[in-house]
Amino acid sequence: MKLATLRVDGATRAVRLDGDVLVDLGAPDLGALLAEEGWAGRAAAATGTAYPLAGADFAPVVPRPSKVVCVGLNYRNHIQEMGRDLPEHPTLFAKFADSLIGAGDDIQRPVETEKFDWEVELAVVVGAPVRRARGEEAERAIAGFTVLNDITCRDWQFRTREWLQGKMWDSSTPLGPFLVTPDELPGGVRPALDVTLSVDGEVMQSDSTGDLLFDPVDLVEYVSTVVRLNPGDIIATGTPGGVGHARKPERYLLGGETVVTEIEGIGRLENKVVEEKSA
Repeated sequence: MKLATLRVDGATRAVRLDGDVLVDLGAPDLGALLAEEGWAGRAAAATGTAYPLAGADFAPVVPRPSKVVCVGLNYRNHIQEMGRDLPEHPTLFAKFADSLIGAGDDIQRPVETEKFDWEVELAVVVGAPVRRARGEEAERAIAGFTVLNDITCRDWQFRTREWLQGKMWDSSTPLGPFLVTPDELPGGVRPALDVTLSVDGEVMQSDSTGDLLFDPVDLVEYVSTVVRLNPGDIIATGTPGGVGHARKPERYLLGGETVVTEIEGIGRLENKVVEEKSA
């Protein structure tokens, strides 16, 4: 199944993609749906209001996850371009729900940064509460996958040894458009999918999720050891090589660009970079 959170008349609705329509699943968003026991069966059987796919306004696939855990340094080529050694353990940092935007929303570029960068990522969506999950339990906890662009203020990221302040900027992180269940993807809970990112039509990143050092199941096991994972939580699995910060010369998003972030079999984010409006 392909599921999403759709904006409708000033509110949101959880929906399922059926051909060229989006079928209402009877829940206000995917986070609420995933919190229900038996959500998959309900989503598959729903026959609610149908909305046209054409012109759909997608919210972040889970608008208010209890946590967004991100993984750095998880593709060999990106680790090498950043001049680092291969890690023994996943490198973790966090984002917050206020960072998330929909698949077609504008990316807000803060006036405080001069080094605004892109990162295409496969994101895991959790579908069951788990703590210290292992093996099959970790696999079953994966509701599906979506697309995330981990936009980063590099000058703020590297002010200190901790990355959080470069990663959590308001209204900067596209997420969506669809949650795709593992049964629809080659490799299932360990999918091997092409990932690409382009800026104004120029391809900047191109790789396969089959090259992840720590795969989605590894990450559910590792993160759930540290903290309880709840339905709707997001784990961003890291980005491949091709980021602007590692280019010679460095290249960043200045404003006005269109960034397209795409993962095979899941979907496409298309976002314009605009200067953040003053609060």
